[in-house]
Amino acid sequence: MNLFSVMDVSGSALKAERVRAEVVAANMANAETTRAAEGMPYRRQHVIFQSAEKPNFAEVMGGMQSSHLHAIRAPGEPIAGGVEVAGIVSDSAAPLLRYEPGHPDADQDGYVAYPDINPLTEMVDLMGATRAYGANASALTAEKNMVNASLDILKG
Repeated sequence: MNLFSVMDVSGSALKAERVRAEVVAANMANAETTRAAEGMPYRRQHVIFQSAEKPNFAEVMGGMQSSHLHAIRAPGEPIAGGVEVAGIVSDSAAPLLRYEPGHPDADQDGYVAYPDINPLTEMVDLMGATRAYGANASALTAEKNMVNASLDILKG
């Protein structure tokens, strides 16, 4: 793995964690939404991550390899891909029923269906996304400092 591949990995993680934080924020904002666009209560969303696979430079260039690439990466060695968002899926949990006969969305028995969203769970997910984002930002900063130190050595 070369120096810039590490930046790609951390950069992909930053993007993925940003999406995760946005989905958690949407879940928190819609915790009391009894009627979404499809007429049903809002459903909690989950982000699914997957490994990002990137082809080797030789595969991209149709088998061409320059001699300096052999010093950085062995022929056929895959490029570290990082992480990507595979999708955002809705939770299958049944809505929570509350007895509120005066509510406009109440059924004939007076029960209103609310999303099954626990604010504490959402806060923990948000903290996890925030900390993972911060760790990857720190890794990018450390990588940038290493590249700058290498350039200083070469100038020296």
